[in-house]
Amino acid sequence: MPAPKQLDPSQSLAALYGAKVRKLRLRAGWSQRQLGDKVPIAHSRIAQFELGKEAPTEAVSSRLDEVLGADGDLSDLWEHLQRFPPTDAYRRFRKYEAKAVAIHMYLAHSMPGLLQTEAYARELMREALPWCAAAEIEEKVAARLARGSILASEDPPLLWVVLDEAVIRRPVGGAFAMRAQLAHLLNASKAPNVEVQVLPFAAGSHAAMGGSVTVLSFDNAPDAVYLEGGPSLTAMVTDRRAVAQHCHRYDLVHAAALTPAASVRWIEEAMEGFGTCE
Repeated sequence: MPAPKQLDPSQSLAALYGAKVRKLRLRAGWSQRQLGDKVPIAHSRIAQFELGKEAPTEAVSSRLDEVLGADGDLSDLWEHLQRFPPTDAYRRFRKYEAKAVAIHMYLAHSMPGLLQTEAYARELMREALPWCAAAEIEEKVAARLARGSILASEDPPLLWVVLDEAVIRRPVGGAFAMRAQLAHLLNASKAPNVEVQVLPFAAGSHAAMGGSVTVLSFDNAPDAVYLEGGPSLTAMVTDRRAVAQHCHRYDLVHAAALTPAASVRWIEEAMEGFGTCE
């Protein structure tokens, strides 16, 4: 019998739901087929749920909650899934990000998810999702922080980030939280696989003013580009001509930014405006 596929509950709410189903099923000592018989649905559907590739209907989720003795946990997660379905583009981006050997990003509005502190991520979530309950926010914060683990893996990708000055200047979470975030950013930039640049306002207009651009490179596959202009304005680009055009845009922004060394000094000076963390 082949080993079960590894689950990463940090990938999405669907993945978190699936991991919970698998954990409860294994605790009960049942196979996917046995659980499917109890619902009843095909065991292949159970497999899809557990892998986070498919979400059950409300009726099926309620039955799973009952059969597995989840005490309402699965039903609660299902509600979150319906309220915050990830876009197809974002789903694809997360998969591509996990496999990339190099990630080049221009961020117009916020710190990259891979380099966010807990306080910074929490404040972003609170502002972007004001209708979310505290428990939902914490789930999302945990999932975002878990993404950063790829930078500490045995073979981490190159992460090269160009940050608009607005990202540095805006005190997300207050002055102290922002200073801690900038300190975290500077510390991360000391790693040999992380480079940080700042694009100051003084650079004027530039090629990526429409939103954020992420170029993902792989060992044995063509580059891909993730575009983000807002929560509902995302796209994964794989067409080679379009990818080349977006890479050109990124290269122009990269060239206009301060050097990594100058950027470090610039961020250190900007930190002074946020007081101390003591």
